[in-house]
Amino acid sequence: MSNPQKTGRLRPSSGAAPFDLKDVFFSRTDARGVILAANSVFWSVTALDPAKGLGAPHKIIRHPDMPRGVFQLFWDTLNRGDMIGAYVKNRAADGLYYWVYAVAVPCGDGFLSARIKPTSPMLDVVAREYAALKQAEEDEGLTPTQSARCLCDRLRALGHGAYHEFSTFALADELRARAAGLGKPPDPRLERYARMKDITRGLQQATRDLVGEFERSSIIPHNMRLIASRLEPTGGPISTLSTNYGAMSREMADWFAANVSGPDSDFASVTDCFVDSTFHSAMLRLLVECREQLDQEPEDVTGLNRAEEQAHLDALIRRYGARDEFGRCKVRAEAESIQGSCGHMARFILGLSTTQSMCKTEGARIESDTESLDDVIQQLSVTQGRTEDALERVREFAGRLTMGAD
Repeated sequence: MSNPQKTGRLRPSSGAAPFDLKDVFFSRTDARGVILAANSVFWSVTALDPAKGLGAPHKIIRHPDMPRGVFQLFWDTLNRGDMIGAYVKNRAADGLYYWVYAVAVPCGDGFLSARIKPTSPMLDVVAREYAALKQAEEDEGLTPTQSARCLCDRLRALGHGAYHEFSTFALADELRARAAGLGKPPDPRLERYARMKDITRGLQQATRDLVGEFERSSIIPHNMRLIASRLEPTGGPISTLSTNYGAMSREMADWFAANVSGPDSDFASVTDCFVDSTFHSAMLRLLVECREQLDQEPEDVTGLNRAEEQAHLDALIRRYGARDEFGRCKVRAEAESIQGSCGHMARFILGLSTTQSMCKTEGARIESDTESLDDVIQQLSVTQGRTEDALERVREFAGRLTMGAD
């Protein structure tokens, strides 16, 4: 038996290191990644002697199958003061391997990392992607930074968005799968965010549709000016309508860029806010489990100052509990702001409708060939209808998101 903490768990001579679905193990390091403390599950799974493991760099358990780009992402994120999660394959001191979903967060002057056994279908997908990325590192000589960029690009290609979004939803899925495997009820916070996830994605798509309709409508003022120049003298009614429509279109474009498609708009920030809130809620669940695990630790775990680690975990639980509540309120506020923006856009659409009606009136008055003007009127009608539909979907999803955040 090669178990430093003598938990009574036998280890095989090869293959995967044994640990239970219920196990949560954590470690705390300084800013350089040197191990300062860990619970008994950590020592048991890693087969490390605490006397040698304490003060050693955390990379002592790094498995050679892991792409370097994953750890580049870890350290880049942590050094910015942010949180990060990832699937990680580790190697124990006796050569056994084990997969975990690991989350690391700033803690004091260093970091705290918590791990659970991954059981969702995503693990198989990630294992294949890591193997391909590791091979690319070897074949193409990728630097860790290049490897990290390749991983992020690959995840986007698979439809998972930015890395933070992928890792957030992966953590939430792993926690839900773990609860189901243990026969426990799902965390109500995570269930709420799971429902809101589909709503948020619906809002993203509806917003993209709205942006697309607006971009398609941008050619109409140009077409109107060309038609006006053929049908009447400069300054005639259609020419005036085209000028007014062009001015209205430019005003709407400026407003649209600032409030809808801009990087700092409510439409852009609501998704980032929702992803952060989901991570905070999942992290809170994991930290609570770490605290419960710590309360069950044996009294003689080498190097473990129970009171000190309890204080660290309690501080983190308060931090992420507050962030979870703040994030939920912020998501609601952003969704309400989007609903207000929908009202503003509706007034622009009313202007389109007025222009369409006036064009019809002028077309009926003009005796010359107005086929091209009819085409523009049809464009206005189609654009208005599609824009109204997209706007209504945005309004609907924003309303559902508001209710989901309550």
